Amino acid sequence: MSQNFSRRLTDLLIRIYPDHDHSELSEQIVQAFWPPGHHQRKQGRKPGNGLWSERDSVLITYGNSIEDQVHKPLDLLHDFLVRHLQGVVNGVHILPFFPFTSDDGFAVSDYYSVSAQLGDWPDITRIADDFHLMSDLVLNHVSSQGLWFNNYLQGKPPHDRFFFEATPEDDLQPVVRPRTTPLLRQVETSRGDRHVWCTFSHDQIDLDFRNPEVLIEMLRIIRLHIDKGVRILRLDAVAFIWKEVGTTSIHLPQTHAIVQLLRLLCDFTTETVVLLTETNVPRTENLSYFGNRNEAHAVYNFPLPPLILHAMQSGTARYLRDWQAAMPPAQLGCAYLNFTASHDGIGMRPAEGLLPPEEKARMIDTVRNLGGLVSMRALPDGREEPYELNCAFFEAMRATFDGEDQFHLARFICSQTIVMSLEGIPAFYIHSLLATPNDHEAVERRGMNRAINRHRWHYPDLLSKLADPGSDQSRVLSEMSRRLRIRAQQSAFHPNATQFTLRLDERVFGIWRQSLDRSQSIFALHNVSSDHVQINPTEVNLIAEETWMDALTGEVFGANMSEFSLAPYQCRWITNAPAV
Repeated sequence: MSQNFSRRLTDLLIRIYPDHDHSELSEQIVQAFWPPGHHQRKQGRKPGNGLWSERDSVLITYGNSIEDQVHKPLDLLHDFLVRHLQGVVNGVHILPFFPFTSDDGFAVSDYYSVSAQLGDWPDITRIADDFHLMSDLVLNHVSSQGLWFNNYLQGKPPHDRFFFEATPEDDLQPVVRPRTTPLLRQVETSRGDRHVWCTFSHDQIDLDFRNPEVLIEMLRIIRLHIDKGVRILRLDAVAFIWKEVGTTSIHLPQTHAIVQLLRLLCDFTTETVVLLTETNVPRTENLSYFGNRNEAHAVYNFPLPPLILHAMQSGTARYLRDWQAAMPPAQLGCAYLNFTASHDGIGMRPAEGLLPPEEKARMIDTVRNLGGLVSMRALPDGREEPYELNCAFFEAMRATFDGEDQFHLARFICSQTIVMSLEGIPAFYIHSLLATPNDHEAVERRGMNRAINRHRWHYPDLLSKLADPGSDQSRVLSEMSRRLRIRAQQSAFHPNATQFTLRLDERVFGIWRQSLDRSQSIFALHNVSSDHVQINPTEVNLIAEETWMDALTGEVFGANMSEFSLAPYQCRWITNAPAV
């Protein structure tokens, strides 16, 4: 173990666990993360731009988003990936694939097993052999019906000290809540009645990281993931892991120190492991998880979904542009994960301070008119406000503030092309790539708003749709795949390539990207309106001596061009091509 590693680990443990034996804790942590047969790097990785490239993009999916009641869903997922997405995306985020009791996997009952309904570990590693695999580390809470919590109820060590307790008399008013359910759940234990902390639901009991044994157990789980081929760790709900009565219990200093500890371990492991934090909060709080290049390698770009949704529905890129112009580039060794849709809804908290209330209200009304739903969160004063919009993003593109029109597909493809163009790594929910409509039947059957965007495709039906060139599924997947393949060839789309936001007609969202070696420039232009828009080349600083072409269409622009046009919802990737 290097002296640098030991010193940094000790410093972090002093911040997290000041009253514990730091030497003993250090040894336990090393043994948990590097058990016999595993080796530590002599030097930690330095922050740099080599962890990813323009060829990287990620599919987000449940293990059973595709099923046929015959084969294991993970086998079907692997077949779909190899058959339709090889060379299109190279990363796959499989949402929690463990045994669970609720919340579609996020109430984990056994971290060491793969759900028998999906498959087994060999099915996971088979996918990891062909794609960069991301898994969920659900580290804030566990199922109330799992072994850990049952042991807690019975007073069996070590789990008798694994869960965070409070009382109704405690000062809980400042606690930031993502849900409207009561924070505390009363339970009967072998030691009498207790109240346990439940940030998300009463089936999801929060762990108590004040007990270092909780952290050490999580490190053993991380090691299992890495050994099974996982190379990207998504830290689910990480902002809530450290609680203190009388505080907001979100983003506390110990939380950041734990993320720094995980980053330190990943920097010294022989496998290349990327940490991604999931913090669905306003911008400044979200960006804090980069730390000083010593926390997450990547953070979700959470303002993107509501801002892109607004731009496409309103026909103006004003708010999206102003936000992007004020966004800092990711620090060296860090990257944004860009997306419009995920297994959750379209979060409204990240839009706080970015969209005026009346604009958010118009979005909400438009989504509701399209059959979408709205989930609420509780405020400290007892009021409620919209927390997220529940709607398939493909369906949300069906209409603008003015109603439905003939541009549904073009509008949707434009929204996804913005994600491909921005600084960072693009990620796409499987139901966006497959143009999946709202699943109202699932909402009715399962009694939860989020089910609207968690459809399970019957694989033969899906293959039939994809074989039909006229279906929405075939048209969207084909065009998205084409653009992603083009994107992968553009060095100016490296996740850390220079980005500058252009001030153009408000109907056009434009950015300039330049490759790390400055050899390629791309002017990425996206018409978010149903109008034809003319752009003067001087507005985008096209160098006269260069030959420019649209990478999406192959169209070449001459040096004397006076203007070029953007059709409704058209996107252009104008790049300096070699002279012919």
